[in-house]
Amino acid sequence: MAASTAMDDSRTLDFEEYVRTRQDSLLRSARRLVPDPVDAQDLVQTALCRTFPRWDRIADKGLADAYMRRVMINTRTEWWRARKLEEVPTDTLPDSSIDDGAEQRADRAMLLSVLAVLAPKQRQVVVLRHWEQMSTEETARVLGMSTGTVKSTLHRALARMREELEQNAFVPAQAQRRRETASAREGTCAA
Repeated sequence: MAASTAMDDSRTLDFEEYVRTRQDSLLRSARRLVPDPVDAQDLVQTALCRTFPRWDRIADKGLADAYMRRVMINTRTEWWRARKLEEVPTDTLPDSSIDDGAEQRADRAMLLSVLAVLAPKQRQVVVLRHWEQMSTEETARVLGMSTGTVKSTLHRALARMREELEQNAFVPAQAQRRRETASAREGTCAA
């Protein structure tokens, strides 16, 4: 029993010495197998855990690196095979839209044109409150107004903007595209 324990201790010390001296090299090898550094560390740890019980079977410890690389390759292959595929085969491809920013530019242009109809003080209040996201008090301080004046000016400015949007039939680009798509569908259904 004592001989077995001494043998286990020497095997453990021998394996610990190997890990201490070769861990950087093993990690570099793992980084060649997996792109993520954290996954590479996990790969080395898994390979070490799988190798330790078989450490005595490696007669030539000079070949331990090759053995470890083979264990890492096999482990990485197991991980690759076990991954869940997120792709699902289908007969028809889903509709996809590419967001090129044109809608955002159109919405921004529409908003700037609506802001242009406001009086300068109204425009300043709207920009400071909604674009700069200042509080009513901060806006009042910056513009040298009372908070009540800021509130009433903002209320009138937003009402004027709504009115302008309704009169000129400004429609945000996304809503316009949805309407066009719906009318196109209705046209194909009627035919």
